[in-house]
Amino acid sequence: MKKLSILVIALCMTCGSASAQQALFGGQMPQSPEIHADKTVTFRCMAPGAQKVQITGDFLPTRKIDTPMGKYDAPGVADLTKDEKGVWSYTTTSPLSPELYSYTMMVDGASVTDHLNVYTVRDIANVSNYFLIGGGKADLYKVNKVAHGTVSKVWYDDAKAGLTRRMTVYTPAGYETSKQKYPVLYLLHGIGGDEEAWMDLGRASQILDNLIAQGKAKPMIVVMTNGNISQEAAPGQTSDNLIVPTLGLPKTMEGSFEVSFPEVVKFVDARYRTLANTQNRAIAGLSMGGFHSLYISINNPKTFGYVGLFSAAIGKEQRSGGANEYIYDNFDKKLADLFAAKPKLFWIGIGNTDFLFKDNTALREKLTKNHYPFTYMETDGGHIWRNWRIYLGEFAQKIFK
Repeated sequence: MKKLSILVIALCMTCGSASAQQALFGGQMPQSPEIHADKTVTFRCMAPGAQKVQITGDFLPTRKIDTPMGKYDAPGVADLTKDEKGVWSYTTTSPLSPELYSYTMMVDGASVTDHLNVYTVRDIANVSNYFLIGGGKADLYKVNKVAHGTVSKVWYDDAKAGLTRRMTVYTPAGYETSKQKYPVLYLLHGIGGDEEAWMDLGRASQILDNLIAQGKAKPMIVVMTNGNISQEAAPGQTSDNLIVPTLGLPKTMEGSFEVSFPEVVKFVDARYRTLANTQNRAIAGLSMGGFHSLYISINNPKTFGYVGLFSAAIGKEQRSGGANEYIYDNFDKKLADLFAAKPKLFWIGIGNTDFLFKDNTALREKLTKNHYPFTYMETDGGHIWRNWRIYLGEFAQKIFK
């Protein structure tokens, strides 16, 4: 075990050591990733002692892997080749389409980040590098020369949880200098995520800044809660100090978060200049956040005028006997109550290879059978941030109008 740990440390150092690279290249650092004029991309890693270096990322063709939830689309893998200086490299075989891409490297089987690329992002416990190919929809994900909103980390007392908990709040450009009231979008993350996920992985502030500047979205407040009710805040920001991020948190999808959500709305309406009515509130989320959005909205049918389900988990077949699981009972009746309240928009988006596609199809069939109006968007790919960024951009343009 000790030998393995030393090997992994050594490999990480050789792949990313700035001093080693500068000495080898006469003070000039190798570049990675290098985006060429034709939109092909070259990745490099300095690991002269390694036997094998690979890269895995969402710019490569996906591969199917088995999970407890069935077949899942995973990022592809490609081999790097080594030159006479010990520099490993890989160049994409074709130009990349406009998109925000993420990747990691594997040095003799050990997963490492690209230390030549300072741009990293955390998804649960996985840290990866990212880069952006501009143009098209990807321009929404860039920091452009437009008016920018303000992003705040806000603590509030959650009486249901018995904790002081943290949310992320986006206020649009001009909020601080005006007396205007604004509509509110509650934007919820997936399982294992937290109040930072939509900002870091979803590029929520960039998307909203750009859409508002283009006149395609109404200026709005966006509230990104932490959907793990047993957790104060994102890892590293809690009184538990440097805990390891995990999927298996207590009280996940057992009703407590949904029951507590009206208190979140009350807090936001009290603290911010909101248009505190149904027509000016929206709720949307991805995966577990879509599950939360669905059950929060049907249990509070007159609270939200707009509901967005992004690759949402739908059913609640397994019960733990928790006191708050009543929130999942009488689904059909509660769904009827929601549509009797005439929401302005019920929006569903999902990828055509998503493992939740079948469940979302069943929900759409139920809506159609009961003549409940909804809007549907189907995209390529699976349960991935690439799709959820698209859905946020589409949904944001349709609400509060």
